[in-house]
Amino acid sequence: MTESDTLTTRDWLAIERTKLANERTFLAYFRTFLVILGTGLAILKLDLFSELKTFGVTLLAISPIILLIGLYRLFRVKKTINKHYKTSQ
Repeated sequence: MTESDTLTTRDWLAIERTKLANERTFLAYFRTFLVILGTGLAILKLDLFSELKTFGVTLLAISPIILLIGLYRLFRVKKTINKHYKTSQ
């Protein structure tokens, strides 16, 4: 009998909840990326905000960093979950 056979239904559900929480966290990073990217583009495109051009460029530079942090965290946590519980995806 392997270690995965000894997990109860409650344990499996806890693992699934952890996986779903990890995905929700990534989606929060992704939403933040989209909002910051959109705000930066809007600032650069609208003449009304011409004095904020450097802020718009800063937002455009920060947005991919946020996305990369979210992706890194998603895969790192997924790897940790799979390592500790030896679950298949």
